[in-house]
Amino acid sequence: MTDFLPTQSDFSDRLLAVGLVPFAGIAFLWFMGVVRDRLGHLEDQFFSTIYFGSGLLFLAMLFIWAAIAGTILTGFDLDPGVLADDRSGYAFGRMLMDEITSVYALRMAGVFMISTGVIWTSTGVMPRWLAIITLVVALGLLVGTGFIFFWWLRLSFPAWVLLVSIYIFRTSRRNQPESSVVA
Repeated sequence: MTDFLPTQSDFSDRLLAVGLVPFAGIAFLWFMGVVRDRLGHLEDQFFSTIYFGSGLLFLAMLFIWAAIAGTILTGFDLDPGVLADDRSGYAFGRMLMDEITSVYALRMAGVFMISTGVIWTSTGVMPRWLAIITLVVALGLLVGTGFIFFWWLRLSFPAWVLLVSIYIFRTSRRNQPESSVVA
């Protein structure tokens, strides 16, 4: 593991990125609502509970990750020498952040995706190809995230959210009735 200490010029970019995490969380909650809304009366209580719970746990771990990152960055901003003097605290923070994301958050994302894929398969609300992609990527997140050579799996969940969002956006625009504009 390379031990990268941020420079003062890196600080503002990283703090901005951490500051955007709550907005990503809001967007994810919105995504959960839209996906759940498409189910309507077909919603299964068991899988919806797993869907909702794993989504919220994922989001909570994302916020905890951001809080740790923000703490490290704020400490660095207050005293840039603190990281150089106490590298063990910095290393602990980095390892904790990595453990939260690669072990717990991504596995909760996998559970979220499995419950979503099962709901889609049983209800037929989304196309079968999307449900299959969902289940395959979810299996990868559950099994592969603990291995160092699967670092690219971290990007599969946001890519899946993007894919589903684009699909929902495109199909919902096609299914909307033509509205007359009142001048």
